[in-house]
Amino acid sequence: MEKKTIVVIGATGAQGKGIVNALEKEGSFNVRAITRNPEKYSGNANEAVYADLTDLQSLKNAFKNAYGVFAVTNFWEGADEIAQGKNAIEAAKQTGVQHFIWSTLPDVDIISKGSFEVPHFTLKAKVDNLVKSAGFKYSTFVQPPFYYQNFVGMLGPQPKQDGTTGWTFPIDPTKKAIHMSDINDLGKVVAGAFLQPEKAGNGSYLSLATDLYSFNDIIEAYKSNGKEYSFSQVPAEVFATFFDGAKELAEMFGYFEKHTYMGPDSVSQIEMAKEIAVGEFVPLEQWLSKNS
Repeated sequence: MEKKTIVVIGATGAQGKGIVNALEKEGSFNVRAITRNPEKYSGNANEAVYADLTDLQSLKNAFKNAYGVFAVTNFWEGADEIAQGKNAIEAAKQTGVQHFIWSTLPDVDIISKGSFEVPHFTLKAKVDNLVKSAGFKYSTFVQPPFYYQNFVGMLGPQPKQDGTTGWTFPIDPTKKAIHMSDINDLGKVVAGAFLQPEKAGNGSYLSLATDLYSFNDIIEAYKSNGKEYSFSQVPAEVFATFFDGAKELAEMFGYFEKHTYMGPDSVSQIEMAKEIAVGEFVPLEQWLSKNS
């Protein structure tokens, strides 16, 4: 029998790469990577095809004969996430895609009753209802966590004025508020959802979280790997002046502290993601031992 094709949007990005790898490793599907530069693609997908989320026709071409689509947008690239989400949904509907998986995040606006403004969460959440009303045979919502990988990127420990290296953020370091995972583990959840559509495809929310951490927990995990880092808490209004985009992060940390990353009603969604996943999730200490 010919394998069903799963299309992975953003196949060269942090989320997409892990999803391609997990689907390939599991082996039940033909994996079609979507990228704006297919000629440069060097990942593990069975095929690479051009498409752009701003171009509906390119998406329709790329989704041809596909059973499933994983769709993700990138706020930090300046994406109009609602317009791009609409294009992905429309293309999937027009080409007969049966299982649509949307990478979303909690609606901070609703959860915080407007107290915090975190567009890179809320704009993705605004697409959820469009997916629900599109009438796909199966639809699933996956919520990626705070990536461990953020600690080797812009949110990594920095040299500080007091001579130490560590973090300066507007959040109480004792508060267990941040749901975290290796972002590659999102692939295990998505692969599981495509394999079990009857269980995960009825509008289910699957929230990836290996654990819930405070910054003190994070510092302890680094310490157990031989790295000593410090933490300074600053007021949100001070942090907001540090760099371009800092205000958005200040709002995000405020939301985390008050409601946690995944929000107050996320326990069952986190458990379901673990249940559906095709493998175990990597603990922070183990990830740090290889990546810190």
